[in-house]
Amino acid sequence: MPLSPYDRIARLYDPWSVSVVEDVEFYVDLARRAGDRMLELGVGTGRLAVPTALAGVHVVGVDLSEGMLEVARERAELAGVELDLRYGDFRDPPVEETFPLVTIPFRSMLHMQTDADRRAVLRTVHRLLEPGGRFVFDVFSPGQEDIDATHGIWLEREPGIWERADWDAERRTLILRVRGDGVLSELSLAWIPIADWRTLLAEEGFALEGLYGWFDRSPWNGHEDAIFVCKRIDKAG
Repeated sequence: MPLSPYDRIARLYDPWSVSVVEDVEFYVDLARRAGDRMLELGVGTGRLAVPTALAGVHVVGVDLSEGMLEVARERAELAGVELDLRYGDFRDPPVEETFPLVTIPFRSMLHMQTDADRRAVLRTVHRLLEPGGRFVFDVFSPGQEDIDATHGIWLEREPGIWERADWDAERRTLILRVRGDGVLSELSLAWIPIADWRTLLAEEGFALEGLYGWFDRSPWNGHEDAIFVCKRIDKAG
């Protein structure tokens, strides 16, 4: 597999995202309610997996960045928990067992650039869920005000860590560049309208149980962020 752009910033990732804490309680609570095990696709450095494991849930985590997985292993060891970490792609992860809960947090689904890629992930998740199991993920659909305020500008996200967003609203794509501590990486993301997500989910065997505008479970009402809570159903039904 090709080198992941996250490998370049694996050691920069935690200080870059240090202020992102609003989703932790949400995902840990979901995992605790689901049972004693779960699958997280896009586990990264274990930002969510470690507190989930501390809550008593066995986490299988998959990521396409060996560098991020290395940091996750170190983070888990420091916390005194075990994570089952595996290197692989969302679309075809090295996972055979099934789970009551599968998550793709922190907008990681936006790395899927086409409907074919999105459908491949959804079909994989459907296969890896137990009957009636739940799939939860979050994405964004940026507003024009946010695009205008950040487009083409280097902003210091955290001390010594800069990011630049280059938006293409017509194509619904974002090139996000991150630099700091002598490294630079470029991340490619793509978003689709919420209505399109609804269609894809329905066609790939998911019933939408909840759609939130934020991690406090407030209903989605045109928010830039969207959190989907879905239930696996029989595609024929």
